Amino acid sequence: MSKQTVVLDGYTLNPGDLSWDPLEQLVGKCEIHDRTPTEDVVDRARKAEILLTNKTPLPVEALKNLPDLKYVGVLATGFNIVDVMTASTLGITVTNIPNYGTKSVAQMTMALLLELAQRVGSHSESVKGGDWIRCPDFCYWQHPLLELDGLCMGIVGYGRIGQEVANMARSFGMRIVAVQRDSTDASKHPGVTFASLDEVIREADVLSLHCPLTTETQFLMNGSRLAAMKSTAFLINTSRGPLVDERALADALMAGEIAGAGIDVVELEPPKSESLLYQAPNCYITPHIAWATKAARSRLLHTAVENIRGYLDGNPQNVVNP
Repeated sequence: MSKQTVVLDGYTLNPGDLSWDPLEQLVGKCEIHDRTPTEDVVDRARKAEILLTNKTPLPVEALKNLPDLKYVGVLATGFNIVDVMTASTLGITVTNIPNYGTKSVAQMTMALLLELAQRVGSHSESVKGGDWIRCPDFCYWQHPLLELDGLCMGIVGYGRIGQEVANMARSFGMRIVAVQRDSTDASKHPGVTFASLDEVIREADVLSLHCPLTTETQFLMNGSRLAAMKSTAFLINTSRGPLVDERALADALMAGEIAGAGIDVVELEPPKSESLLYQAPNCYITPHIAWATKAARSRLLHTAVENIRGYLDGNPQNVVNP
């Protein structure tokens, strides 16, 4: 079976350590681009029936100028880069990859937390800079070291990733408090205390965000909610950048309203050089890599191929548009 297939931005998914063979075996030879500037989308995808994109946007204008397009596979969980309502109107099926990076994202959450608690990186640099050689004692520490046992992990968004973070945090002896949704059956989650968002924010020693970005959750962590956190608490965000008001976060860190932050996502990616977060103390920023372990990317690519197989068989899966 040969279907005109174009991958707009395949590099981050597969920088060379995976194989596109399963995709090409399914649809025939593909046109695979590492990256596609927005202005080149229509030209590159003009004859495509199947289009794969990770972060290259497909707004209304692009979709309306691709008459042969019947299927868009988003190579990620979030699909806000595609105007799904327009896609539905035009008869274009849109799918996403909902469950490929659960353990990897949870692992990154704990990595950021452990860096805040132990400052491994800064202590390593200090040793390499000669501080240990010059130290009159057998050891030293540049920052207070924090034991996690007995502390409260507050989780906003108790889905698959939130639950995996809870499992990992529990292995460190942390107690778990999570925001309860209307659909949450607390009896199915022993060992977890469910409470309102405001209660979780006030109680958490570590507040970890794992909810989707919606009109209701945009800037969920604003100035007033950050001020309501403990002054000793950490904020972790490995979900969506706009869940946090970055100016308010920078202000809170500079004012000592919270003790630190670990964020893998920001409002605008990459952040501008003038972002206040660069100057904020105790703020660790990683370049949106929680999803990017090879294991997670392998699962993502496999599911992307299976999504296309379902579409070709007339039984599409992981469809996100009505």
